[in-house]
Amino acid sequence: MAKRKIVWINSAKFELKEILIYWTKKTKSKTYSKKLIILFSEAVNLLSQHPKIGRTTTDENIRISIVRNYLIFYEVTETELIILSIWDARRDENETDFDYS
Repeated sequence: MAKRKIVWINSAKFELKEILIYWTKKTKSKTYSKKLIILFSEAVNLLSQHPKIGRTTTDENIRISIVRNYLIFYEVTETELIILSIWDARRDENETDFDYS
């Protein structure tokens, strides 16, 4: 199967950035954040080639892939893998801010 173009919507980019900032502040180092970037990149690249490996959701167009404690919500077209959100599975689903402390 051909690799799809990976498209991150702005809110997903923001969520990823907030996750990385949180871990950089918490650990006082960029080491863990760099590891997370690698894990997310590997997962997204794999999904672009094999999009059906993610779990289905109640919305038939959206799937979920798990990376450590994070859920990657994505949508697939014939040519694109669209990253919709990266959600920390430990967060309360009703939270609207990104203060993980």
